[in-house]
Amino acid sequence: MHELSIAYNIVNIASAAAAEAGAEEISAVHLRIGALAGVVADALRFSFAIAAEGTPLANAELIIEEVPVTVFCPTCNTEVTLPNPRLFRCPQCGQPSGQIVHGRELELVALETP
Repeated sequence: MHELSIAYNIVNIASAAAAEAGAEEISAVHLRIGALAGVVADALRFSFAIAAEGTPLANAELIIEEVPVTVFCPTCNTEVTLPNPRLFRCPQCGQPSGQIVHGRELELVALETP
């Protein structure tokens, strides 16, 4: 389960940011995770609780924004969100499209303090 190592990295990064900002406690951690990132949100939430024990994030809520796959369709000349992230075809014209714009993110977006 690689979500545990991801959780430890998130805790390390967030703890360092909290220390730099002079925050003693973090109440919420906001993440953006793309559908193609290969991260299972529930497993990450479970792992985060373990990784955060004994840190300024021990009581923090992990808030995850799931990002759908968006590709650029050269035929339609626009970005389109794929209804099925396994089928890389424009839902408007049906043409194949492999130019991924969004969907691979794994970003720490924000931290909240009490």
